[in-house]
Amino acid sequence: MKGAPARPPRRASINDALKVASESSVGVTFVDLQERELALSWREVRTRARRVAASLAALGVRPGDRVALILATGPAFLDAFFGATLAGAIPVPLSPPLRLGRLDEYHAATARMIGVAGARLVLTDARIKRLLGLTVATARPELGCLVVDSLLGAAELERDNAPDALALLQFSSGSTVEPKPVALTQANLMAQLDTIDQMVPSHGAERQVGVSWLPLHHDMGLIGCLLSGVYRPDPLVLISPELFLARPSLWLRAIARHRATVSPAPSFAYSLCLKRVKDADLEGLDLSSWRFALNGAEPVSVGVLDEFATRFSRWGFDVRALTPVYGMAEATLAVSFSPPGRPPRSLGVDPTRLATDGIAVPGERRIASVGLAVPGVELVVRDEAGSEVKERRAGRIWVRGPSVMAGYFQDPVATARVLQRGWLDTGDLGFIADGELYVCGRAKDVVIIRGANHAPQEFEECLDAVAGVRQGCAVALGFQPDGGGEEELLILAELGSEERDPTLGGRIRTAILERTGVRAHTVCLLAAGTLPRTSSGKLRRAEALRLFTAGELAAPRPVSRLRIAGAVARSAWAFAKLRVGRAR
Repeated sequence: MKGAPARPPRRASINDALKVASESSVGVTFVDLQERELALSWREVRTRARRVAASLAALGVRPGDRVALILATGPAFLDAFFGATLAGAIPVPLSPPLRLGRLDEYHAATARMIGVAGARLVLTDARIKRLLGLTVATARPELGCLVVDSLLGAAELERDNAPDALALLQFSSGSTVEPKPVALTQANLMAQLDTIDQMVPSHGAERQVGVSWLPLHHDMGLIGCLLSGVYRPDPLVLISPELFLARPSLWLRAIARHRATVSPAPSFAYSLCLKRVKDADLEGLDLSSWRFALNGAEPVSVGVLDEFATRFSRWGFDVRALTPVYGMAEATLAVSFSPPGRPPRSLGVDPTRLATDGIAVPGERRIASVGLAVPGVELVVRDEAGSEVKERRAGRIWVRGPSVMAGYFQDPVATARVLQRGWLDTGDLGFIADGELYVCGRAKDVVIIRGANHAPQEFEECLDAVAGVRQGCAVALGFQPDGGGEEELLILAELGSEERDPTLGGRIRTAILERTGVRAHTVCLLAAGTLPRTSSGKLRRAEALRLFTAGELAAPRPVSRLRIAGAVARSAWAFAKLRVGRAR
């Protein structure tokens, strides 16, 4: 499958795109929980970033140095990100500590990423810094940890970026392995941004208006929303992810209020709106402007798409806006897009034939099409021997194009495993039918039962209608109960409430057996928040199995004021020890 020919990008670099955007009349608006708004023009964004760039240079940050950004969605993130790029440095966006019940895990994982990236400096804000002491003390970046607001001096600086220069280290999601630093050049980014510009075209003189609550440390939020808004340039409205989770209606209300035309999200967000957005929240609102409701970053649920379109059509939402997409950090972002202006397409397949023979024949399991290869991208499906397979045959998805990464940063061994002669092994399984791509799951997540290869979603989707299971919080795994012999099916499912229903395990087994013909050997019911997740919220199935097998799968610690105060105190003590050590 081949996308349309790529066209030359209209911008040469991030800094070039920001300069052009600063000459426009539009900018970015931040929305808080009470729907109060703070607006900055792209001109103001660039001016603030130039001041940060000058301060970074004065601190000794050199072109090519990595600068870790641990920031929430807000002006400070833009100051730090664009300030680093204007200084010639390479931003490394990382997640702030959001799961306070798992701070120990956060410190270890984040310190590892700072070290892997070789970041000389960590930039954050005053609120987040109160919790970062242990992270910084473990990673020990040469220039320490600074608050972005302290860098907004009077001097300004802007350095040029060469097209082949490294532009960004974007960590992979880490859903199957530890997150890896994806090295993206200016050329990779500009090619991707121009691709998005073609796939989400403006209508004449009308600008696209974007709304996003996606985290800015994640490719879909950073590249698909923030950098895309700068590249075009277009108006952009940003909401913090934690605010969206607390009040999902903020997203839909912002779309209606700003007459937004494009807004992306993973399937769970559309599902969350179905459950928690009340009719009263949308009274008087009109969603008819929303023409591109992109759905990606995790498997697309056909049932959720159908329900969302039906429910929100009352407020003007058009089913043709739903646009399933497919991509990954290693390809900068987008690999395939559903054709705009048509309802989402799905295919009913027989899960048994798909599992045993790798053939997509008609059946009851519905899989969403994620469309056609985007401009400049070639996409093929190959078998284990590396040969391209015919339509409706499942295999590994390989891609190549101008947005495919240069490699994993300073890791030639890991790079060689996935990059071969310009082709990227995505690690995903799928098939092509009628010229469109259908994604079945991750190769490393495959559950092998009696010789048949099952995607975990095949079992997990059975639990959506089981009362008592927390929506989207269950994993299906293959394991060997006695440490040997054939694999059996293991289900780890979080409870939807604190009350334990003694019939729930049996109902889970029945739901899976009736739909798939496979009986779960073990069903383990867990407290909410127990399953490990990536920084962007994806379930880490392999890590869940490792923890279960080791007897270490535990619920997060309860969060209380006393526990938070203790974490802040330990952080302050770690910073103090670090300062004393450096003074010596």
